[in-house]
Amino acid sequence: MKVKIVHLSDIHTANPHFLPEMALEVVERINEINPEIVIITGDLTESGYPFEFKCAKSYIEKINCASKVIIPGNHDVRHVGDLCFEEIFGSRSKVRRYKGITIVGIDSTQPDIDDGHIGRDKYEWIEKCFDTDDFKIFALHHHLMPVPFTGRERNIPVDAGDVLELLVRCKVDLVLSGHKHVPWVWNLDGMTILNAGTACTNRMKWSIPQSFNLIELDSEMLRIYKIYSKGGHELILEKPHNFVVRG
Repeated sequence: MKVKIVHLSDIHTANPHFLPEMALEVVERINEINPEIVIITGDLTESGYPFEFKCAKSYIEKINCASKVIIPGNHDVRHVGDLCFEEIFGSRSKVRRYKGITIVGIDSTQPDIDDGHIGRDKYEWIEKCFDTDDFKIFALHHHLMPVPFTGRERNIPVDAGDVLELLVRCKVDLVLSGHKHVPWVWNLDGMTILNAGTACTNRMKWSIPQSFNLIELDSEMLRIYKIYSKGGHELILEKPHNFVVRG
């Protein structure tokens, strides 16, 4: 059996860079893929205002899947947007379990600050959540590793080194992030680190097109595809992996 997971990030609804027609096309493409899980790694809005969150929700509600994991980005916690996020999308950090997959989504933001930070107070909770034989996914907004083609490096979580050590020790399989609007994949001690581009804005770096990620898991392989919002796709990672669907 194959499990499909869509990883979407940085949609920045209701700002001049947002492309509403493309957003609808992205929703349509996701529904054609028919994933079991959709993970959105932040920056649903531009400035954290309530009308922006309502706009984001209107698009996200159109996505059909069994489970959605949504965490905030640095733009979402501007102007007390962290409270608005919680009101509409629930806890800013959360754990979800689905058919042998454990997803831990962490709020890596700080109100009105672009820099990332996870914090030692969350490490023990993260470790307990990953005390399982499931396929383990860690999702956050800020990138833990530098992303090429994004200019001068900034905003990596101040405790990125400690978090990476924790995730490797917990034998996390896949780390998902956004923030930089450039898709990229790294391998670190057997752990795959996957960044998403922007799916439906014109805030792209250089000539890198809008996209989102598709992760496919079966009993033998992990495959990751970059899905272009305007059509087409590209296989960016394929590696052997033992995955057992449960439940």
